[in-house]
Amino acid sequence: MKPNLSWKKIKGWSLFLPVVALLLVMMVNIVYDAVNGNNPLSFFVITLQQTTSNGTILYGRIIDILNRGSEAAILAIGMTLVVSSSAGTDISVGSVMSLCASFCCMLLAGYGVSSTTTLAVPLIVGVLGGLLMGAVCGMFNGTLVAYFRIQPMVATLILFSAARAIGLLLCNDLIVYVRNPSYAAFGAFMGIFPTPFVITAICVAITMVILKKSALGMYIQSVGINDKASRIAGLNSKRIIFLTYVICGLFAGIAGIVNSSRITSADSNNIGLYLEMDAILAVALGGNSLGGGKFNLAGSIIGAYTIQAITTTLYALGVSAAQAPVFKAVIVILIVAIQSEPVRNFFKKQSAAKHVKGVA
Repeated sequence: MKPNLSWKKIKGWSLFLPVVALLLVMMVNIVYDAVNGNNPLSFFVITLQQTTSNGTILYGRIIDILNRGSEAAILAIGMTLVVSSSAGTDISVGSVMSLCASFCCMLLAGYGVSSTTTLAVPLIVGVLGGLLMGAVCGMFNGTLVAYFRIQPMVATLILFSAARAIGLLLCNDLIVYVRNPSYAAFGAFMGIFPTPFVITAICVAITMVILKKSALGMYIQSVGINDKASRIAGLNSKRIIFLTYVICGLFAGIAGIVNSSRITSADSNNIGLYLEMDAILAVALGGNSLGGGKFNLAGSIIGAYTIQAITTTLYALGVSAAQAPVFKAVIVILIVAIQSEPVRNFFKKQSAAKHVKGVA
């Protein structure tokens, strides 16, 4: 009886699905390394490496995943809240990332300047400008969804299509290079740790503290479960949905600044490309229902880094960058199918039948 009870507890754990997915990705790497005659545990090896630009830093596949997956993890925070409150996804986050990065670099370099090593305005002005642009985009999306009752995917499709073009206009149709050490620091290393990962950890910590120390988390889940009932109970459901989209836009701004600082430039056509898919997949992989309601932020973060681990693994297996989205799309289909009501009911019936046989 005890082992069965323990297994039931494990299966009922909110992080069961994302942890299993992450372990499966790790197993693929272990098997692949073993088959190719490499150390099976090389995936987990972390060393200190001396570099010319960043000094002594942590190096290894896990560090690379934590570093490269940070933008998707930051986006997943806002996407989780949006999905929970509105039962819809914000497909504009990748394009908003690009717009925020373009606006930030334009401010730092000056309009019409394609490359600079000196900042036209203080760094804080450019960064705050990028964050403000993200918040404004979130307000636009939130207004359409919360107050005009437009379906989230349709509402966010506007900025999905237009944000990159607006970014190009702000940059005067140029790729703006900001080759300044203070700006590049956001995408470099803080001591031995990747700065993007440190920024992600701070964003997650602040969000979790706010959600746990205030009633905001409960309000978001309540509105997502039943909008009308929440309104009758006295909650301003429109304002809560609006707020989640503003938060999502703000995190898109942070992710855009981190992404552009890696390459010390604003490439409107490529920054955040396909990252909206990674953010949505991270939410689903984190065990969150895409139908809204209850959410698990920790699961979404694990899901985001799992997606990056999948990407890294695909590249190691020889899959090209152009082909990788196909495999991610298959994973999305599987996850959505597993979460569907018919599949859940099927497994419940199977479990109930086994229980009846065991009693008999």
